[in-house]
Amino acid sequence: MSDSARDSVLAPLDARMADLESLYEDLHRHPELGFQETRTAAEAARRLTSYGYEVTTGIGRTGVTGVLRNGPGPVVLLRADMDALPVTERSALPYASAVPGVMHACGHDVHVTCLAGAADLLAAGREHWSGTLVVLFQPAEEVGDGARAMIEDGLFGTAEAGAGASTDDGTSTDDGAGTDDGTSTDGAAAGPGRQGLVPTPDVVLAQHVAPLGAGLISYAPGACMAASDSLKITFHGTGGHGSRPETAVDPIVMAAAFVQRLQTVVAREVAPKDRAVVTVGSFQAGDAPNVIPDQAVVQLSVRTFDEDVRGRVLAAIDRIAKAEATASGAPREPETEVLNTFPVTRNDDRTLEQVNAAFTDHFGAQRLFGYEPAAGSEDAGLIATAAGAPLYYWWLGGWDPDEFRAAMSSGRLAQDIPSNHSPHFTPVKQPTLTMGVQALTVAALSHLEPRR
Repeated sequence: MSDSARDSVLAPLDARMADLESLYEDLHRHPELGFQETRTAAEAARRLTSYGYEVTTGIGRTGVTGVLRNGPGPVVLLRADMDALPVTERSALPYASAVPGVMHACGHDVHVTCLAGAADLLAAGREHWSGTLVVLFQPAEEVGDGARAMIEDGLFGTAEAGAGASTDDGTSTDDGAGTDDGTSTDGAAAGPGRQGLVPTPDVVLAQHVAPLGAGLISYAPGACMAASDSLKITFHGTGGHGSRPETAVDPIVMAAAFVQRLQTVVAREVAPKDRAVVTVGSFQAGDAPNVIPDQAVVQLSVRTFDEDVRGRVLAAIDRIAKAEATASGAPREPETEVLNTFPVTRNDDRTLEQVNAAFTDHFGAQRLFGYEPAAGSEDAGLIATAAGAPLYYWWLGGWDPDEFRAAMSSGRLAQDIPSNHSPHFTPVKQPTLTMGVQALTVAALSHLEPRR
């Protein structure tokens, strides 16, 4: 697409920015947890309808899609997640969260706002491109179930009776053919032979706001985000009086020893050239100071980039848990429950190069830089895998540029710039929102056919 045509599509953004900033403030003030995003979904659907999209709601419980058919050409899917986190906000923003204990601490309010803005611009500028645009507002990314729920609800449909069911890793076994109009009246689950709720995309594009300087875009070729396994391990002991520990088997000591020994998995069982993270995020046991409980529950997160490393780390965790239980004389083995799992998020090389060329042309090479793969995890890759489409997922800077530069020059990025999931993670509105809307729009236009 020519620079002039792209600039024409982007031209209305300045006039629309005040409305988008108001939307962002409203979303930040009213965060909703996974599968509870009814207010956010309703606003997304309202806006898409006003822009002229075919809208489907209730996919995977609260997911929303919009389809804009604009002649022959590729099908491009733009995705944003909507859910917030169970975090109490610690900012002094005038639009800080009004929901106790819930906050947009991962920037999904930025994602929704930017996708709404891009959907508006691309619809208004449809005379400059040809193809089909699918915009997808996804629930419950933080708990790892949102993308899978939308896929299982018939996002890309089923090829024939009994086929197309989602596999354990959330991928689809069908060919994902779309219906003639790609719409649904209720978002109900796909039945035998049912076509998709949206056309199957030729490419999936998504972005995530990050604690980088606003106005920057970063990327990682190949594996850009880690696989994640969240586990809940219950250690069983024998309860008793705190004054008579000899009559009990203490699960707190057992689980504490497990947590300590767990630190050796990465330090001593994973080669330095490989990457893995094992983090215990929850330890729960007992209710009284003078009572030895009969169980202790540990919840932990595992991040890896390689399937072999993942298998070895999970096996080590299981081995250590059982060994500590045996060493403590536990009445039975610990029980492990898998809470959620994300696959590795992989960027397609060709798609990355194509979109980055468009980014460089529009933003300038100084705004774009390669970055280390993130140990965080995502489920956007499930959507691309289910569609059989390539994925490009990039990072959008969201922190105050001056503060970011100062922290970088002093070597204090980790100390001075809050990370995602922090109660202080509050991206600046500008230039974050402008850059995010432009990035999604430019990325979509890099794949849609130009109209001559």
